[in-house]
Amino acid sequence: MPREIGLIRTPLVHVVAGIVRDEQGRVLLAQRPPGKHLAGLWEFPGGKSEPGEAPEHALRRELAEEIGIQSGNVEALIAVPWHYPEKSILLDVYSVRDWRGDVHGREGQALRWCNLEEMRALPMPPADKPVVAALRLPAHYPITREPDADGAAFVRAVRQLLDAGETCIQLRCKTIAPARLRALAQAVCALAAKKGANVLINGDAELALEAGSGVHLPAGELMRLSARPLPPDRWVAASCHDERELAHAAAVGVDFVVLGPVLPTTSHPHAAALGWQRFAELVAAVPLPVYALGGVGPRDLADAKRAGAQGVAGISCFWPGGG
Repeated sequence: MPREIGLIRTPLVHVVAGIVRDEQGRVLLAQRPPGKHLAGLWEFPGGKSEPGEAPEHALRRELAEEIGIQSGNVEALIAVPWHYPEKSILLDVYSVRDWRGDVHGREGQALRWCNLEEMRALPMPPADKPVVAALRLPAHYPITREPDADGAAFVRAVRQLLDAGETCIQLRCKTIAPARLRALAQAVCALAAKKGANVLINGDAELALEAGSGVHLPAGELMRLSARPLPPDRWVAASCHDERELAHAAAVGVDFVVLGPVLPTTSHPHAAALGWQRFAELVAAVPLPVYALGGVGPRDLADAKRAGAQGVAGISCFWPGGG
């Protein structure tokens, strides 16, 4: 049945793919053979879902047929709608939690095991790039509260987040002077670097370049851009609230977005909440990892995952002592 993706209506091909890991945590990739669409590029193993076939059944069948393994438990990672000039696809990607068998290319295709850094340097189909981002991103995206006069306490709170295992933090400081923001950014980025964590500075791409961090774009700033403001090796994220902003985020080339508010919040009592159903509908139409924001926290992670989210974002639910 045709499905509309963007402004072009083409037949939709439903494709399933699996994230298969070895004992070292490396991910299996397969090279598309000559004569096929996107020949020579590296992709996650899988294939087309048959009409009426459940995606998980299709994945198990394809992995057996393509690489000779029997897969056990699988968990949804991300669904990517994508339009190519030749066709439109919906790429359903699952993490394969356990499998057995001798991995080999049953169709003569080349296979290789890669860590995430190696994978980023390989030529891959455009629809697989959001999957790589989803693999690199955690389930939590904490956002700092506004710093008060006690900058040392603010930095200690960030250290607590890092010590608790958070690996991707948004530095959101909208009310302080530029010189103080620069000093805090340098301190926070230095702490994060020691832990191998990522920092995204809200709204200041120039400071992000200077500090060696990523940037998080407020919705208004996102809508003024025509291209991503940082190179591919830096995270670029954005805040979105509706279809228009989500579509522009994808067109600009951001790596992931936060979408909300999902539920009513005390900080924005007059903002209309999306609810989980509408959130899920919006996520299904965007080819990016999406975090749920607004009235949610770690306790809502299962609901967020069921709605297609990468995870949950927030301030008070993560910040030591609350927001």
